[in-house]
Amino acid sequence: MREITLADLPSLVGTEIGVSDWLEITQDRVNRFADATGDHQWIHVDVERATKELGAPIAHGFLVVSLIPFLAKNIVQYQGVGRGINYGSNKVRFTNVVPVGSRVRMRVKLLSAEQRAGALQVVNQCTIEIEGQERPACVAENIGLLYPA
Repeated sequence: MREITLADLPSLVGTEIGVSDWLEITQDRVNRFADATGDHQWIHVDVERATKELGAPIAHGFLVVSLIPFLAKNIVQYQGVGRGINYGSNKVRFTNVVPVGSRVRMRVKLLSAEQRAGALQVVNQCTIEIEGQERPACVAENIGLLYPA
């Protein structure tokens, strides 16, 4: 895991911050996400039909994007931060399906780091890759506010 101070972030704009560990997408995780969101579409939760028609059930796109905070935990730790706030996303694109049983990881590139109302606003390009696939599952520009301790 990489440790970065708030003061160092502006000098890292345009660089890759790091890459997470791999995470297997299990049917249990997909089912729990379906229960939490009410999205029980067969392509996600009907294992028999999805396997027959698609080769495997596929993860929800919003499940994949919701993994960003989890995957980020083992990429970077910001020093001197009192709190961090998810401010939103500039854009999110789902560019490939994630079959249940596959593994994903996230690559983070710092796009900007600017002072804003007592915080450092950072925009990261978060690319969620699928093991063995050239095309990523998701590319998202996430915005965070990092407040000093």
